[in-house]
Amino acid sequence: MKARKTIALAMLVAFAVMLVGGLLIAQDPSLIIGLMLPGPKSDAGYNQTFYDAVLEVQENIPGVEVIVAEWVADADAESTMETMIQQGAELILPCGFAFQYPALAVAERHPDVKFMHPGGWESTGNFINFFATTQLHFYLMGVAAGMMTETDKIGFIAGMPLGYMYGNANGFHLGARAVNPDVETHLLMTFAWYDPTKEVAAVQALLDQGCDVFTYHLDSPAAVIQAVEAGGAYTIGFMSSGAQEYAPNGWITGLLTSWGGYITENAQAVIDGTWQGYRWDRQGLAEGMLEIGPFGDAVPDRVRQFVLAVAEGYRAGLIDTFIGPIADQDGLIRIPEGEFWGNDLMGDWDFLLEGMVGEAQ
Repeated sequence: MKARKTIALAMLVAFAVMLVGGLLIAQDPSLIIGLMLPGPKSDAGYNQTFYDAVLEVQENIPGVEVIVAEWVADADAESTMETMIQQGAELILPCGFAFQYPALAVAERHPDVKFMHPGGWESTGNFINFFATTQLHFYLMGVAAGMMTETDKIGFIAGMPLGYMYGNANGFHLGARAVNPDVETHLLMTFAWYDPTKEVAAVQALLDQGCDVFTYHLDSPAAVIQAVEAGGAYTIGFMSSGAQEYAPNGWITGLLTSWGGYITENAQAVIDGTWQGYRWDRQGLAEGMLEIGPFGDAVPDRVRQFVLAVAEGYRAGLIDTFIGPIADQDGLIRIPEGEFWGNDLMGDWDFLLEGMVGEAQ
């Protein structure tokens, strides 16, 4: 009997040690990140790229927790971020163009919390802006389009009329014209970042005009790509590699954003106490924030090799996309000979280039 009591006591003590040990081992998160999205995290486009990025941060840094808010309306942006901060978030990613000023307001109230907004222009001591140099690198996608088109008409479906969007479309056009001087780039806007009905109608309108290669600047590309695929045309993706699944036959390649490494560096800096504000970060292929997507089966090897060769030129700093002389649709020289438009001017586009069909509004 005494032996049984001794064994039972030993087991109880061992269980207590395991329990206490478990409690001691449990640790607070190294960092809580708040990710706020205007759409779904699995949209194969804009929103998914940021969700994939924070998952990468969790893989790279032990103990990181992420609070994700999807389908956040502009009017709910401030309250959503305030809730995240109440839940312990020390790094907020307000990933929507319209979230910039709501995030600035919240940042002012919480100077110890860091904010990273993609695609804007404001910065403070605890608020920075970042994005990829997509305008300069969309040229590569134009090269692919110019080599693949059979009708010499290519389409660009756009959401909102912003300078950055016009820069993407203009870079795309210049790349196409560099390899095919007869190309026309047709641009149509839906005036919404996400409106599948308008997007499908825009694709159909450009198909009717003879466009046989399409790209886009939208939040979710699913509706566009499916309509392009149904019309027997080609797709060039933008931002997320998830877009390729919607174009099993007509996929060419894509200009993909890769935020994970950059956000990991910033998250680690927050943890280390070395994070710095007053930044307007723009990175491209050379820094790893942009990638050339996989090529589709329909793309000839000569096209693949040529696009990759041009990409190497960008990585080496040998190519300037917007160097004059560059004329607008009316033939007026907007960028004089020898002048270069770089990252600092990409928000200033309010015109389309010679050989483009559409209207800058």
